[in-house]
Amino acid sequence: MPLSTLLANNRAWAAAQTRREPRFFERLCAIQSPDYLWIGCADSRVPANEIVGLAPGELFVHRNVANVVSPDDVNCTAVLQYAIEMLNVKHVIVCGHYGCGGIEAALGDGLHGPIDRWIQHVRDVRSRHALELGRLGDRDALGRRLCELNVVEQVQSACRVAAVREAWSRGQSVTVHGWIYDLRDGLLRDLKVTVAAASSA
Repeated sequence: MPLSTLLANNRAWAAAQTRREPRFFERLCAIQSPDYLWIGCADSRVPANEIVGLAPGELFVHRNVANVVSPDDVNCTAVLQYAIEMLNVKHVIVCGHYGCGGIEAALGDGLHGPIDRWIQHVRDVRSRHALELGRLGDRDALGRRLCELNVVEQVQSACRVAAVREAWSRGQSVTVHGWIYDLRDGLLRDLKVTVAAASSA
């Protein structure tokens, strides 16, 4: 598909938005005040706003390979700080998805360069849960479970980020959630690892 098609699609989208809501872009230019920060995978099949039915401006989004929250990732920690301190988001949603290429990469070998170093975060999750994962004989079950465990670990990691802990210490309402998305049916599932205060982290 040529890039000119994307530009034409954009013009059609903008026109449709204006027809539906004449002041849409005027409203969008106002200061954003989302209640939610979504930390998800960069996978093109997981469009954050769409799968939760929120309009532009209602969901602050950070995406990377395998939805990793790492204290040495300045980009992710800066997004968390900005979302909490400047936008006053109330909910941080770490969302993984089944069939994640980053998870599959962590189950294999042969990567080189930056992606190999990045996937090490997921390999660490795999190592920490080696006994449980080793009992899963089926490769699909293993991949799906590692997707879930990775979300759980990234929720815990998010709770250790300074911006989150400082928000809790000053009494700001910030809750961290762990969800997983299934490409096969389009449904989200809450992994029940919600953390609402530093004492629970």
